Amino acid sequence: MKKHIKLILLALFALLLIVSSQLSAKTLPQVIKQIKPSIVGVGTLQSTRRPPSKLMGTGFVVADGYHVITNYHVIPKRINTDRKEQLVVFYRSNNANKKGEIKYRKVRVLAQDKEHDLALLRIEGTKIPALKIETSRKPQEGERIAFTGFPIGAVLGLFPVTHQGIISSISPVVIPAPSSSTLSIKMIKRLRNPYFVYQLDATAYPGNSGSPMFDSSNGKVLGVINKVFIKESKESVLQKPSGITYAIPGKYIIKLLKKNKIKGN
Repeated sequence: MKKHIKLILLALFALLLIVSSQLSAKTLPQVIKQIKPSIVGVGTLQSTRRPPSKLMGTGFVVADGYHVITNYHVIPKRINTDRKEQLVVFYRSNNANKKGEIKYRKVRVLAQDKEHDLALLRIEGTKIPALKIETSRKPQEGERIAFTGFPIGAVLGLFPVTHQGIISSISPVVIPAPSSSTLSIKMIKRLRNPYFVYQLDATAYPGNSGSPMFDSSNGKVLGVINKVFIKESKESVLQKPSGITYAIPGKYIIKLLKKNKIKGN
């Protein structure tokens, strides 16, 4: 009798967990509304230049609201400080105007992870709403995802754009080349220490580099969109590179934050 009661209680507990997860799930429009205030454009600002602003890619705010994650390759190799050029993030203020006012914050590069093409920036001024990074589970193939960023820069204005799809494959960052003559120095280095990345069926564009890839049911970050670094390794042997999109797993964001003793996820 006690055994039957125990089984019934376990079944009820499992059902409760399922119902609870379904109730906590959000629609994609709800998630996008939650995500957008944390999306920033990463670029430079120089008042004597025309136009003064130059958008390089996308980033997103994490941890305590004072830090931004983006791709390492998005960060310009040189800032012309002599001409008062500054590294900044662009964002829209959250006010009564639905379009919001475009603002900027000066940032500095706090840390870099060249191996996984990640950069951690520190924001000046007040904090910006931050995204949560998924730490309780590993994403699976076939899982529905979305990503938000600036696919064509600020050509049509600084309005974040969202794409959705699935994780179509989890595969190594590099594939063996058919012959040694096609191997580059970068590829050889990555072959020595390969890691797995997410291959997506949704199309991203160069300006999407640094965009957060997130769970479309709750907005938690699963990875970082990458349109240059990974493609160089996985598709370098192709005469006509595909439109496949890749993302760097979120666990490397966590490692970068922990390495720099940043809390608040």
